[in-house]
Amino acid sequence: MKQRDRVTMTPSETAAMLASHRKVQLGTLNPDGSIHLVTMYYAMLGGEIAFWTYRASQKALNLARDPRITCLVEDGEAYFDLRGVQVTGSVRVASSAEGVLEIGRLIAGSMPGMPAEGVEEYVQGAARKRVGYLVQPTRIVSWDHSKLL
Repeated sequence: MKQRDRVTMTPSETAAMLASHRKVQLGTLNPDGSIHLVTMYYAMLGGEIAFWTYRASQKALNLARDPRITCLVEDGEAYFDLRGVQVTGSVRVASSAEGVLEIGRLIAGSMPGMPAEGVEEYVQGAARKRVGYLVQPTRIVSWDHSKLL
């Protein structure tokens, strides 16, 4: 058996990892073909990575031009602790106001330090300037180096 096959997570392990984390590294394509890489808070919505951002942000401009995206959720410090899920695909815009609010509520509700009583006010204010996205996967790659032990 190849080492790659040994470290691959099962679909349920992959889903559990995505559900248990809150930060994702997003890679979009700049106009010159270089990668625009940022870390964002996200939530899972209907089995898809969901995030929101300001409409005028570089990632929003990039995604309007080219909806392809790569997402990375990872953790671990020592080699045998390294785990990750890479999702490659394209985004679908959550174009309705309610869709943006739903994504915002999920993200803000899980942000460290966000008081529960402040979520709705924050989301209502922030949503006016934001757009929401759902990542539709075309390829998922995972690894869990603890499986090598």
